[in-house]
Amino acid sequence: MNKTILSVAAVLAIGAGSASAADLPAKVYTKAPVLAPAFNPWDIAFGTSISSEYLFRGISQSNQKPSVSGYFEPRYNVTKDLQLYAGVSGSSISFTNRAAMELDGYAGIRPTFGPVAFDFGVWYYGYPGGQCIDTVQGGGVFCPVGSSAIANGNWMKRDVSFYEVYGKVNYTFNDNFSLGANVFYSPNFLNFGTDGTYASVVGKVIAPSSWYGTTGIGSYLSGEFGRQWLGTTDGFYAFTPLASYNTWNVGLGFTYSVFTLDLRYTDTNLNKTECNLITSDFTAVNGQSNWCSARFTAKLSADVTLQNNIK
Repeated sequence: MNKTILSVAAVLAIGAGSASAADLPAKVYTKAPVLAPAFNPWDIAFGTSISSEYLFRGISQSNQKPSVSGYFEPRYNVTKDLQLYAGVSGSSISFTNRAAMELDGYAGIRPTFGPVAFDFGVWYYGYPGGQCIDTVQGGGVFCPVGSSAIANGNWMKRDVSFYEVYGKVNYTFNDNFSLGANVFYSPNFLNFGTDGTYASVVGKVIAPSSWYGTTGIGSYLSGEFGRQWLGTTDGFYAFTPLASYNTWNVGLGFTYSVFTLDLRYTDTNLNKTECNLITSDFTAVNGQSNWCSARFTAKLSADVTLQNNIK
């Protein structure tokens, strides 16, 4: 009997041990969690372009000839909706004072609130290497001894560099349509001795991606209407009133990867005499300049950002 009791007790003990093991939580083996990439606030945008002509607010900056340009823009994203930026850009030009190029510096801030994007900053337009152009070879009324003169009698300061402060706003209605407005102000536009204000409205329609399937091609239609307000020059330009004017453009663009081809029509309401007073055009005949007339331009550009385009 004692053996029987011990056997039963042993069986119960084994059963109890088995039940306790079954009640223990099973070990679960999982993969290590995938960590989201660390947020990198720094980015750099840069690009280059070649165009059939360099136009600035409807006026030729390259004597109606082709122009090349490039820019370099470091960016710091404080948050996904707030960006600080600064940059430099350069373009080939053809001015009466024979400036070597346009060399610009700029900086600003871009806050975004949902579909509304703002851009506030300052832009410096530099024109190094210029000469004072007078009406008398070797120096006259306007320039010191040793300056040059041109045949048509126009004159121009050696340095026409200036800066503007600006504000921009753009509202994106959906993936295909946006509208915006811009305003720029300079206390000494093109070193004329008068302030200048430029304001414009812009719009852009992007074609649905379904139009081009999987080709990677995109297209858009965009336009701008603006007005440049100017005043009376300083004594170098004989206290001449400069005409305020309207300018407008409309263009069709095609995109592929980092490339954009923009085909655009641009015009102003300046007559040829008013254009000559603003530009001091070295090709003007009898005080008449064609640098502000209607024209078509083509521009091919490539724009890259490190985070989006370089892996």
